[in-house]
Amino acid sequence: MSSTAAEKGSSTSIFNAAVIVAALGYFVDIYDLVLFSIVRVPSLKGLGLAGQQLMDDGLFLINMQMFGMLVGGVFWGILGDKKGRLSILFGSIITYSLANIANGFVNSIDMYAALRFIAGIGLAGELGAGITLVVEVMPKEIRGYGTMIVAGVGVSGAVLAYFVAEAFDWRIAYFIGGGLGLALLILRIGVYESGMFSKVKDSETKRGDFFSLFTNRERFERYVRCVLVGVPLWVVVGILVTFSPEFAAAMGVKDPVSGGRAIMFCYVGITLGDFLTGYLSQRLQSRKKVLFAFLVFDSLCIAAYFLMNKIFPMPTADTVYMIVLLLGLSSGYWAIFVTVAAEQFGTNLRATVATTAPNFVRGSLVPMTWLFRSFVPSLGLVGAGIATASIAMTIAFICLWGLHETFGKELNYTETI
Repeated sequence: MSSTAAEKGSSTSIFNAAVIVAALGYFVDIYDLVLFSIVRVPSLKGLGLAGQQLMDDGLFLINMQMFGMLVGGVFWGILGDKKGRLSILFGSIITYSLANIANGFVNSIDMYAALRFIAGIGLAGELGAGITLVVEVMPKEIRGYGTMIVAGVGVSGAVLAYFVAEAFDWRIAYFIGGGLGLALLILRIGVYESGMFSKVKDSETKRGDFFSLFTNRERFERYVRCVLVGVPLWVVVGILVTFSPEFAAAMGVKDPVSGGRAIMFCYVGITLGDFLTGYLSQRLQSRKKVLFAFLVFDSLCIAAYFLMNKIFPMPTADTVYMIVLLLGLSSGYWAIFVTVAAEQFGTNLRATVATTAPNFVRGSLVPMTWLFRSFVPSLGLVGAGIATASIAMTIAFICLWGLHETFGKELNYTETI
C-alpha cells in the first residue's frame, strides 16, 4: 500500500467509505443469512417435503449453514489478520453471492445442504471484517457510532428479504440476494485498508494465529466470554422466532403464524435495538452497562413469549408478532457484542476474533438446537424452548460479569503471541 493510502486508512467522519461499504455489505449478508428461515416452508414444499419433514429438514439445513459459518469464521478471520481486512470483506461477498445464486437451482435436499454450507462459509466473513475495519479507522471516542450504523443498517436486510420473498418465488429471492452482493463489489473503489493493520503488516509481529487464543489462559477466557455473551440472540432468532409457527400452535394461538413474517418483525426490532444500544453505549460511555440492561430486557421478553397465552387470554397471530418485535428489540445488542469482541484484542488478532466470535455464536445454534430437540420428548415443545433459552441466558450473564469495559480503549497495540 502507498503511503497516501495508509494515511487514508483513518477517518474522523461517521459516514466514511469504510462505514458505508461495511453497512451495505452486512445488509446483503443478513438478507442472505435469514432468507432460508423465511423461505424454509415454501422451498421445502417445492422440493416435495411435507409435515414433520418441514421442521426436521429445516433444522438440518440451518445447521449446515451454521456449520459453514463456523468453518468460514476461522478461515476468514485468520486471512483478515494475515492479508488484510479488505481481503475478507470482498472475498466473503463473492463467495456467498455466488452460492446464493446457485441456491436458486437446487433440486434436492443434499444439494440444498451443500450450498447452504458454502453460503455459510461466505456469510461468515463480512461482519467481522467490516467491524474490524471501522473500529480501526475511526477515533476511539465515536467508533461506537460507526459500528452502530454498520449493524443497524445491516440487520434491516432481513426486512428486505421478507418483502422480496413475499413478492417473488423463493428461487428468484435467492437470485436477487446473489445479484445484490455482486453489485456491492463496485463500491470497493475508494475504500482503504486500516492504517493500524498496515503498520503491523510491515512489522515482524505474528498475525492471525487462531490457536494462540487457546494457548494462554487469560486470552482464552477473554475470548470465550466474548462468544458466550452473544448466544441468547441466536437462540431467539434460530429457535424461538424461526419456529414461531410451531410454538404458537402449541400455546393455543388459533391463527396461523407466518415464519417469514415473524422473522421480519424480529429483525425490525433488532435493527432498532442495534441503533439504540449503539447510541446508549456512547451516551453512557459504557459497553457493559448496556449489554447487562439488554440481557435483562431479553430475559423478560422471552418470559412474555412463553407466557403469551397466560398474559393474553386469546392470543392471536398479531400477538405473536408484537412479542417477536419486542424479542428482536431486546436482542438488538449485536452491534455492541461484536464491537466489544473487536475491542478486547490487539491488532494482530482483532480480525480473527471479530470474525470468529460472531460466527461461533451463530454456530452455537447447532448444539442449542440439538439440546432443544433432546428436551422435546420429556418437556414438550414449549418446555424445551424455555429450558434452552434459560441455559443460554444464564451462561451469558455469567460471562458478561468477567468481561472488561472497552469504551474509549486505545486499539493501536498488539497481543504477545
